[in-house]
Amino acid sequence: MRIELRDYERNEAYDELIDAAGQPRPAARALFDYLGRIDAAELEARRQAVDAAIMAMGITFTVYSDGANIDRAWPFDLIPRVMSRREWERIEAGLKQRLTALNLFIDDLYNAQRIVKDRVFPLEVLEGSRNFREQCRGITPRFGVWAHICGTDLVRDRDGTVYVLEDNLRVPSGVSYMLENRQLMKRLFPEVFEASSILPVDDYPIQLHDTLAALSPRDTDRPVVAVLTPGIFNSAYFEHSYLAQQMGAFLVEGSDLVVQDDDCVYMKTISGLRRVDVIYRRIDDDFLDPEAFRPDSALGVPGLMRAWRAGRVGIANAPGAGVADDKVVYAFVPKIIKYYLDQDPIIPNVPSWLCMYDDQRDHVLAHLDELVVKPANESGGYGMLIGPRATASERDKFAALIRENPRNYMAQPTLTISTAPTLVNNHLAPRHLDLRPFVLQSSRLHATTGGLTRVALREGSLVVNSSQGGGSKDTWIVDTEE
Repeated sequence: MRIELRDYERNEAYDELIDAAGQPRPAARALFDYLGRIDAAELEARRQAVDAAIMAMGITFTVYSDGANIDRAWPFDLIPRVMSRREWERIEAGLKQRLTALNLFIDDLYNAQRIVKDRVFPLEVLEGSRNFREQCRGITPRFGVWAHICGTDLVRDRDGTVYVLEDNLRVPSGVSYMLENRQLMKRLFPEVFEASSILPVDDYPIQLHDTLAALSPRDTDRPVVAVLTPGIFNSAYFEHSYLAQQMGAFLVEGSDLVVQDDDCVYMKTISGLRRVDVIYRRIDDDFLDPEAFRPDSALGVPGLMRAWRAGRVGIANAPGAGVADDKVVYAFVPKIIKYYLDQDPIIPNVPSWLCMYDDQRDHVLAHLDELVVKPANESGGYGMLIGPRATASERDKFAALIRENPRNYMAQPTLTISTAPTLVNNHLAPRHLDLRPFVLQSSRLHATTGGLTRVALREGSLVVNSSQGGGSKDTWIVDTEE
């Protein structure tokens, strides 16, 4: 028995691999030619081999449930998401445009605030921002860049339009799974990689290291780079340790670092103190420095903000970058791009309503059964309402939350986000997915070729987050003439 496309039941969503006539899209033809030559038993055997490799390699994520931290193997689907290079190049340009504008925006907010004075960005939105840090006022980091690593979530609607769903500018995660997915697929389908022009992603650790090294305050060919982790119980600890190892950087916790009277950061080693030039922090602002933020934090480094402000250490992403990582600020990004770059957005936003404005709030409350409602600063798919799938009591609860704190909520239409064939019980079935590419910026810009495709493994589900039953696929950007 072989995998047959004629048995694949498409739904109303745009399918990333299969066209309306039920045929593979041009970029996916080599993949399906190969799948047509192996039977379901062989495919299942390869899937079991991949699952075993995931367990053996310790590729895990942590789910926080009922007060317990549960490590789970990374859920991986072996049918990749495929996109042509021609389409990707336009998306890549849009991602770089967006991060460039957002970094100009963040730098402006902590300094001149021209965009507020010119009434392009409302003062009331800034005043209601949970992630604006007064401690960062008057600082301009090296290159004027605050968000050095950005994970931008993209979705495609039923008409084929690709939208930016949200920007992740604080401590975006998932890139290690993108890299591991590719290694797993090379083991699984080496013949397809030999026969196809699939663009590589393997250079990301080098690109990340170079991005971080450029932030070093010292003129040295070998700056000391450290990845600052909250520790082994963090949900993304696998990624922290993986990236440190791949970059040749040090993996440290807050207790491993100390700020001396010279405002420099030092790492404790068995040979004594060693100066650290750049910190890739995977800790939220609130816990970064007990002198500047939460005094009860045991995860951060006392004096770290003082060292950063003095220009004695580089920090990525910079403290305060989260001011632009806000789903209400998201609605203004097209205006932000136009203001700073005098360009129209290459990738559009999803249309949005902001509940802080009376007329838009009234519209949202009157159409809760049709909309997706999101809190401004939650992540991981938590705290949101998918109106068409919610009960009347759930919608009533959200209506009360919106009225109580309208600045904290925004709403968008319920998109029919795209699907791709996913292996379910030895047959292909459509499952909804998104895409998180990663963009780096310091002295230059770099975008991954593709990114992490997250897939909702539950039938009909629109929630792709791994903490809520989602998994992932490898993402192939294929160099094809069509």
